[in-house]
Parts: sequence; C-alpha cells; structure tokens
Amino acid sequence: MMLAPQASLTLTPTNKPDKSWYSLKAQNGNAELMIYDEIGGWGISARQFASDLQALGKIGTLTARIHSPGGDVFEGMAIYNMIKGHPAHKVCHIDGLAASMASVIAMAFDEVIMPENAMMMVHKPWGGTLGDADDMRKYADLLDKVEGNLVGAYQQKTGLPEDELHTLLAAETWLTGREAVEKGFANTLTEPLQMAASLNSKRLKDFTNMPEALKNLFAPQGNVPGATNTPAPAAPAPSASVPAPAAPSQADIQAAAITFNAERISGINAAFATFPQLAELKNTCIADATINADKAKDMILAKLGEGTTPLAAQPNSVIIHAGNGNIVGDSIRAQLMARAGHEAAHKDNAYGSYNLRELARASLADRGIGCAGMNVMQMVGLAFTHTSSDFGNIMLDVANKSVLKGWADAEETFERIAKKGQLSDFKVAHRVGMGEFKSLPEVKDGAEYKYITIGDHAEKIALATYGGIFTLTRQTVINDDMDMLMGVPMKMGKAAKRTIGDLFWAVLTKNGKMNDGKALFHADHGNLTSGAPSVEAFSIAAELMESQMIGESPLNIMPAFALVPPNLKRAVLQIIQSTSVKGTDANSGVANPIRDFVEVLSEPRLKAKSDKEWYLSAAQGEDTIEVAYLDGIDTPYIEQQQGFTVDGVATKVRIDAGVSPLDHRGLVKSTGV
Repeated sequence: MMLAPQASLTLTPTNKPDKSWYSLKAQNGNAELMIYDEIGGWGISARQFASDLQALGKIGTLTARIHSPGGDVFEGMAIYNMIKGHPAHKVCHIDGLAASMASVIAMAFDEVIMPENAMMMVHKPWGGTLGDADDMRKYADLLDKVEGNLVGAYQQKTGLPEDELHTLLAAETWLTGREAVEKGFANTLTEPLQMAASLNSKRLKDFTNMPEALKNLFAPQGNVPGATNTPAPAAPAPSASVPAPAAPSQADIQAAAITFNAERISGINAAFATFPQLAELKNTCIADATINADKAKDMILAKLGEGTTPLAAQPNSVIIHAGNGNIVGDSIRAQLMARAGHEAAHKDNAYGSYNLRELARASLADRGIGCAGMNVMQMVGLAFTHTSSDFGNIMLDVANKSVLKGWADAEETFERIAKKGQLSDFKVAHRVGMGEFKSLPEVKDGAEYKYITIGDHAEKIALATYGGIFTLTRQTVINDDMDMLMGVPMKMGKAAKRTIGDLFWAVLTKNGKMNDGKALFHADHGNLTSGAPSVEAFSIAAELMESQMIGESPLNIMPAFALVPPNLKRAVLQIIQSTSVKGTDANSGVANPIRDFVEVLSEPRLKAKSDKEWYLSAAQGEDTIEVAYLDGIDTPYIEQQQGFTVDGVATKVRIDAGVSPLDHRGLVKSTGV
C-alpha cells in the first residue's frame, strides 16, 4: 500500500466510461459495490466514493465484491472509514484477491466471505520522501503511525494481538481463504471458484513475496456477476488426449509460498555471510518481503560505499575507494548502543571492548584524520568538530535513544484519561465540545441544508514549547562517563512527560475559566458537588454526569474514572469494589449499587492541591481534556543546538504540546466535604 498520495481520476457523468472496474449502485433498497482493481491512483477516489455512497440514500444491505491488489493508503483509509460508519448491514465477497489496502477495506464489513482459493495479503505501508535527516525521521514516524492505523483496523475485525498483527505485516503475509477465516480476517469459507476478471495491474509486481503459483489465479478464467472487465479471448478446447491443466490446489499454493520465502531468506543470508558487521541491514532485508538476494547485494554495496571518496579513474579502469565505507562508524554506533542498553551486543564487533576515548580515536583513524602529537583533550575535541567525523552524530543518536527511553518508561496517569490531538502550528485553535451541537434538523426532500456554526462557544487550545539543554563534552568522553549518554538524557525524557502531566492536572486543580466565562467546575455547569467518598456521594456525582443535556436532548455520558489523591485511594477502592454497602451485613442481600462502575486512578498532584477533593471523568476519547502535539508527534525532539561553537555536542530536548479543557460535561468535581 502506497503512503504517498497519488493523482486520481474523478469519474463524472461526462467522463465515466461505460465499463469500469468500479461501480456502486442501489437495487431494491440494497446496494452493490464492486472494486476490481487499484484503490486511488487512476481509479476511484475517496471523494467520488463518498459522493456515490451519499447518493444511494437509505439502504438495508451493502454487498461488495473485491478483486484488488490495493493502492493508496489514505484514499483506502477514507473509504474504510466511510464503509465502517455506514449503518447498513455490510457483506463483502473476496472474489479473487484482497491485497494490501484492499484487505483493510474488507475489514470494514460485518461479514467477509472467501472461497478457499481466494487470497488475502497484508503488509507494512511503504513510501518515500526527500529532505534532510529530520524530514526522514518525521516520515518514518508517519509510516509507523499509518501502520498503527492499519493494525487497528485488522484488530477490530480479527481480535488478534497487536504484536502478532505487526509480525504478519512485516512478513508480507499471504492467506488462503481457509487461513483468513481461521485468523478472523474473514467469517465464512465457501467452495473454490474460478477466478474472474484478471488484474492487469502494475502494483502486482511490487509483491515479490507472492508465490509464482498464485499468478495463475489472476489469469482470465471467466466472469462473475458484476465484473465489467473485458473478458480475455477463450482458449481453444483441449484435445481429448491432452487433459486441461488443473488449477493449483490450496496445498500447492501454500507449498509454493513457503518454498519461495525460504529461498529468498537463504539467498539474503548467503549475501551477508562475509559482512557480519551489517547484521542490522540483513535483518531489515529479511523482514521486507519485497527484497530478494539481488536487491540485498545492491544494498550491501550502497552501505559499504557510504562516505567513501573514489580516486580519479581513467576510462575502463578499476575504481578503488579510500577507506572502507562506513563499517567503522556502524560498529562504533552498535558498541555505544549496546553499552547504553538500547541494543543487543554483537559478539563479532571489533570495537566491542573500546571505551569512549578509544572510540573517538577510531572514528578519526577511519577517516584518515591524523591526531599524532595531540593530547587527549585535543584528540577528543577533533573527533567532535571535524567535518568528516561521525563521532558527534553517533553520540547524539545514543543520547536520543536515552531520551526516548526515559519518555517511554515514565508512567503518567494522564495518558489513561486525556484525549490525544494534534495541531499543525502554534496558532490558537478552536475545539467544539460534545454539547455544542443539538440534534441535526430534518432536511425535507428538495430542501436546502442549513449551516451550523460554532459561534463563540468553542474552547481554545494552542501549542507551547518546553525544553532544556545538556552538553556531551570532551570530559564526558575522556572520563568514559556513560551516565551522560544514558542517565541525564533519560531523566530529561522523563521530565518532558512529567511536564505534560503537570499541565494536564493543573487544568483540574486550578479550575480555570471556560470560554463562557465560568469556571470549569461550576454549579451552572452541573458538574460540582460535595461530600467525602461514599456510595451516596459517588452516586450523586455519577448522576450529574449522566444527566448532562444539550437543549432537551440527553448526551448519555458515562463516568469511567475516579480521580483521587493517594490518601483516598484505598478507601475509594473499598467503596467501589465491595460487593455490599458499608454498614450492612455481608449476607444482608444489600448489593453495592456502584460496584466497579469506574476505574480508580491515584494522582499525587491532586494531593498537592487538596487531600479531600476528588473527581469523576468520562472515558478516554470523550471531550474532557485534550493533550495536543505538534503534527501528532507525541515524543520529545532532540537536536544539536545551532549558532555557536562548543567542544562537544550541545543538545536540546524539546516537546511541543498544548493542554486545554474541551468540555465541562465529561468531568465532575467533589469538594470532598
């Protein structure tokens, strides 16, 4: 599935051909959808699909027939979301192939039906970009986020664990109809069918893990109802003495797939046999099903050639490279990552026993930079500042890993409650809460839709930058001080997340004004009560949230969390988790009416404000308090500080985030007295 958007042809009444691979039409209160080629590209766009879907009006059942190699991921996700949210009963038939993005679209249907000889394929999203190192990292982060969206779609349908789904995607997994049903990607298995409407798609060439035997499934072999591809000319009837070739069996297909992948991996292992220092690259090649032995050899040469300087060559002469590529740089990086605990140590790493000072000298020697006659301080300074040296960037990479580890290891309760959002710049944005829109008005046949505006009631949110600087100096290297590569950056990563936590809990404890000029918790908002924790107090607080209205319409908000200071945690757990009510006999038959109605979360920042106040919050994702990040990147940045000279690597850790209440209706506060 392509990540980069592609140009798409919008089919209108004036340019839509009589026969197309795509159709969506209503029949007797139901509708039939056919997707028989690529998603996006020259094919149907999400905009056109939305228009066609809206034109159907009210339907009872949406039946789809899919035979597609996939396509553009963003177009496909838009189509998936539209189908997933449609109220009709949805049934999908996989007539031949649902690969890549087509398999994701299939996950939107209530029932997926596959013949035994049909195939479904899942794999990681891919794409490319141009730019500097920061651009590449952002693009890699985007690919990871897109993969998370795909895994989410598969998980909703299959119920498989996320780790297993990520493994299936990494391996470019091809599933027969039976295997798809067994894993939950499909619901019903049917008898094998002859494949209809061959896929004349260039995208099939991208799937190098597809067994050769599978290609027979896509040759024209007949038609099925609704297929609009022009049928291939009929083959001459076989002679009576020469039996017609049989279609490949499911066992043949599986055997071909296993053999193909085994040969691919064996070829890659052979290509890397003499390059143990490139173990990480080898694992990348094996994990990517589109890479065979020939591609792996090209990638080895490219890796070995990084940073080399070719000598001037005469025509037809052999070009000899100075140095040995970036083997030393990769080995130094691997050694530091292993010492910091971020990666496993490689037994064959020639630099495995080197300390920081020795690694700095090796980085200079590899680039042919002489340091004879220099003292240790001068040599290490040169390793940081010389334009050909990798040492400063390698140190920065290790520190970055430490920052991210500190961020990931820091446990903060706000992550369980907050609604995660994203902002594209530092301008003030407006968010509309759950109570800003009443029920939508009826639109009479032929009447115009009325505009609905958010007016002045939207809550404001804006990003701010939080960060600090630390320096990896020459003294750090000379003293072999790994704490500066591990401990300090990890602490800064934890501090970054703690900063977001401080902002989140300050929204509750400071009780600032909303856009209507009233405090977040206010009697006029119907979300302020009193009383120490008890069955009665929790019942009253829950009723306040459940009774929130917009006009005359109830919002049906349910509490999900009780937020309490640590000194109240155990008492509240007893109140909520007990089977009976305090003060009654265990066998009295008086059941606890609020048993397990919310999850209890303890937060020390609440006690700093008051050891009596407690809160109820709606579920995560509801309009309570939003934590928004710049471009959705919810981890800290680490970058070299620009504009001055240092004899080390001065780096800054920063995170761009904004925290703001979205709506008062999903929160209730008790004064505790």
